[in-house]
Amino acid sequence: MASTDGRSATDDRRATVIHVHPDDYQPPLTWRSHLWRLAIVLTVSGVAWGSRVEYQWTTVRWWFYLDLALGILSLIAVWYRRRYPMAVGVGTQIVALVSASASGPSMLALVSLATRRRWREIIPVGFLAIVTALGSSWFEVPEHARPTLVDSVIITVVLLMVIAWGLYIGSRRELLASWRSRAKVAEAEQAARVQHARIAERGRIAREMHDVLAHRISTVHMYAGALAFRDDLPPDQVRDAAKTIEDLSATALTELRDLLGVLREGPGDAQPESPQARAVDIDGLVEENREYGMNLRYSCDVDLAALPDGLGRALYRCVQEGLTNARKHAPATAVDLRISGSVDHGIDLVVSNPMPIGDSRTVAPESGFGLVGLAERVELRGGRQTTALTADERFVLRVWLPWQA
Repeated sequence: MASTDGRSATDDRRATVIHVHPDDYQPPLTWRSHLWRLAIVLTVSGVAWGSRVEYQWTTVRWWFYLDLALGILSLIAVWYRRRYPMAVGVGTQIVALVSASASGPSMLALVSLATRRRWREIIPVGFLAIVTALGSSWFEVPEHARPTLVDSVIITVVLLMVIAWGLYIGSRRELLASWRSRAKVAEAEQAARVQHARIAERGRIAREMHDVLAHRISTVHMYAGALAFRDDLPPDQVRDAAKTIEDLSATALTELRDLLGVLREGPGDAQPESPQARAVDIDGLVEENREYGMNLRYSCDVDLAALPDGLGRALYRCVQEGLTNARKHAPATAVDLRISGSVDHGIDLVVSNPMPIGDSRTVAPESGFGLVGLAERVELRGGRQTTALTADERFVLRVWLPWQA
């Protein structure tokens, strides 16, 4: 259905742009995620602190305790890296300058910051990480040699790889978040299309009923006007005219009940349409589909001419949609059409066909709105509709309509 400003639904979908904020694609971490991150952090801290711990313990005991305390504080601070990314990133890098045990938390904070993919944050913190990593050599054990130029290059490359790893993780998270957002938008658009299909079907039902109901009311008006104008009619004619008015009024009320709850869209719905199909036209519809090449087995044990007009029109539309659905999605298959019922039971309609086998390139694209509109029509008449795929790979459409005089 076109929008009010003249744009189609396709244009509206093309105009939809998915924006994903970095804070929206940080998934919650499970306990497994926390465990393997903690394991890596402790491993990095253990390797970095391993070259100092013996010297600190035997020579500068206070440095041992300070290094360990700063490492524990950094490990606690890195828990809040998502809430305060810049503060935790800068703080852990500065602490790692004097505390080797803080190397693991500082690396995790740098990776987490890089996942946000904000260069105004990554560049300064990354530069600080390189500076502190090179500057921490001044706090090494005195007997150890100072890092050479090659060592500095290796340290820089490693830190750049850590940042690249964080950028990759952030890019992957953003892609997954974008897919989730697109899926939600697609579901919302599908729901909107289904709703539009229902509104369109309700409007079509209202237009179908318009001419019939207007004909009933205009006939009642004509007979009532004649009785009011002619006061010399014999009693038999007056009685016949009153009976006709009674019958037409009852029929009009029944058809008016079908319109309750129907929403009509647009001011042009009052234009009259051609006479609507009836139940007796089902035989012609069957022959028409056979002429189109459909292998159709048809059985009916109901007197279609005896069906009320409203029920007959609804049954005709149900048969029409069932055959159309079979012709679109399962061409070259044998279709079974059965109509049965009675006044007490109502009308049962069953349309079944085997699922297509082999190349399906000739099958028409699926819209999904035909059965939606059919369900709306059946529901408005107080009936039921079900679809099922049986164990022998047959698609079965069942419709039950109450017999309403």
